[in-house]
Parts: sequence; C-alpha cells; structure tokens
Amino acid sequence: MPTNFDEIIDRRGTASIKYDFAAERGYPNGLLPFWVADMDFRAPAPVLDALARRTAHGIFGYTQVKDDYFGVLQNWFRTRHNWDVARRELVVTPGVVFAIATAVRAFTEPGDAVLIQQPVYYPFANIIRNNERILVDNTLKLENDHYEIDFADFEQKIVAHGVKIFILCSPHNPVGRVWQRAELERLAEICLRRNVLVVADEIHEEFICPGFTHTPFASLSPEIADRTVTCTSPSKTFNLAGLQISNIFIKNDDLRRRFRAELAKTGYDEPNTLGLCAAQAAYKYGALWLDDLLAYIETNYVRTWDYLAEHLPQVKIIPPEGTYLLWLDFRAYGLSDKALNDKIIREANLWLDDGPIFGTGGSGFQRINIACPWETLRQGLENLIKAFA
Repeated sequence: MPTNFDEIIDRRGTASIKYDFAAERGYPNGLLPFWVADMDFRAPAPVLDALARRTAHGIFGYTQVKDDYFGVLQNWFRTRHNWDVARRELVVTPGVVFAIATAVRAFTEPGDAVLIQQPVYYPFANIIRNNERILVDNTLKLENDHYEIDFADFEQKIVAHGVKIFILCSPHNPVGRVWQRAELERLAEICLRRNVLVVADEIHEEFICPGFTHTPFASLSPEIADRTVTCTSPSKTFNLAGLQISNIFIKNDDLRRRFRAELAKTGYDEPNTLGLCAAQAAYKYGALWLDDLLAYIETNYVRTWDYLAEHLPQVKIIPPEGTYLLWLDFRAYGLSDKALNDKIIREANLWLDDGPIFGTGGSGFQRINIACPWETLRQGLENLIKAFA
C-alpha cells in the first residue's frame, strides 16, 4: 500500500532531538523545527514489519553481518547506481560522521591538513578541529544561483598545505549540488596526482532531483576507487538514523586494514541488531516506497518555490539538484546573521539551521528541511511570510 506522506505524526515526547530538545540547545520551546536532517515520515512498511518480527523474538544478543545482508546491499548499488562493490570492501559503523572521524584519525596525524568545501555539513569542520588536524577550505563559488568548484584553488590549497585527505560531500549538503561526472573526474585527477585520499560522504545519494544523476566517486575508475573511502547509510534514505547503521566501502586492502585498526581502538565491534534488520529490509523491499517519497519531496519543493515566489520573493531558493534540504538566501534583507536568526526564531517561531554554522559562504543563508507533510511545511512558510513580509 502507498504511504500517506500527508499524515502528520506527533513526534513530541519521543526524545526526538528535532522536537524535544529546543531548551537544551538554547532555543525557546514550541518552535516549529525544520533544522536537523531527519524526516517526519514513517519508515517503509516492510521495515516496520521486519522490526516487529525481530522484536517479537525477544532476544537481542550480539550480531554480525551475514552474506545475505551484503547481497542485498550489492544488488541495491548495482541496480540503482551502476556500482559494483565486493564483500571484502564492507565495514559497518554506527554512522557516517563516526566513519569520517575514524578515517581522519586512521590516515592522518595531528597537524595534518584536511580539505573541505564550505559551506558544507558542519560536523566536517568539527571532526577536523576536534582531532587536532588543520582545516583547509576550498570555498564553493556561487554564480547566478549555482554553486561551482574552484578547481584552481582546490589544487593550490592541496599543494600549499600538504593536504592528506579531502572530504567530499556528494550530493552536497547544504547547497544541493549533485556533482556532474566531469566535475568529479577533475577532482579525482587532482587527488590522484597529488596523492590525496578521498573520504566521500554519499549519505544523500538517493535524493536526486529529476534530470540529475548521482555518480559514486569510487565508480569513476579502479585507480580512484583504490584511494577512496565511501560512506553510505540507510539513515537518510529510509529515515532510520536512530538505529545507528552505516555501510562504509573501502576497496584498498591496506586502507581498509588501517581503518579497521582505528575502529578497533574505539571499542566498537558488533553493530546494532535492529539496525542491521531494518537496513536489510529497507534495501531489499523499500525501493517503491523510496520512489513515492522522492515524488512527494519534489512536490514539496515545487510548492515551496511557488509559495515563496508569490508571497516572499526577496527570499531566494538556490535551485536544488539533490537532498531534501533547501538553501535559502536572505541576503536581500541586509540583516546581520544574528539579527536574521533572531527574527526567524522570535518572529517566525521557526527553528532552521543558521547558515554560518556551515562555514565560509554561509552568511545570509538558512537551511530548511522539506521532508515533512505539506501541511507542516505550509505552516512553516506562512510563519516565515508573516515575519518578513
């Protein structure tokens, strides 16, 4: 049966960080939240059924990955992304951010340089600084409402700082770019020539707008696959973030050994029993649900575009190519970042993600999550219009 994505499900009182932790994070209670990137939709019915069967068993002992789990993953990436992965490449971790931090520690030393492309998912910068590495930024260029890579600056920064790792965000969060194959190939050529390891965060790989195609970075060539750590997860795709399961693919045997050695230092070994169960069911039976979800999110985007164009044209949407996150440009108002954020919180009663947290290039922007029922999103847009119109 099709999922009713219009159903409004009350998430308050479930220890949801999206709804239940405003005060703990320094915000007023009662804000309508559109910040963190999880969805207000139930997981696919086959996932819920699989979890119900597993919980009915009543025993939740230690668990490991079996071959049938990998077989489901292999089929998913082959059929949806034309990307072949081998069983030996798979390393399961509790999450993509956890895996990126593990890779930074495994493949660099304190004081080494790690490059990112801001404005970008803010945990990247936190990981680099918290592990005493040097953050190097190849800032994306915004031209005619479209973000592009400054390739000359990318290579210059690598050479000048002796960059060891490049953390690629693909599709890019928050600016919504789905990198074209030619762009990825240029990045790959530079990284191979300059001996830079690529850690590819591809967690939003299924959220691709019509007319665009996601290319797994490791699929470009055997040479770049040998220098890439690919981070994937069902957490965004099927709204399973709380089940703490991610699938990391590392083709190079030596890199995988070093990654596993660093992983062992954390004490992490067996994955979440219910996470494995949910992920396997999702990748095996969730494709039709995902197709319906993508159509709903596209409709939400079109409605949002039309709504703001009619009622609040000063707020510009950077046209997305992927993800379910919109990057909103408020610079026409000439407000400081603090004044802008305060206005959104105090007058619009909304909790968005403030642009500056994404680093250089984030000033004057806000990120909004549109993966929610249209009625919820419409109320948020109306609040925004009342505050700014």
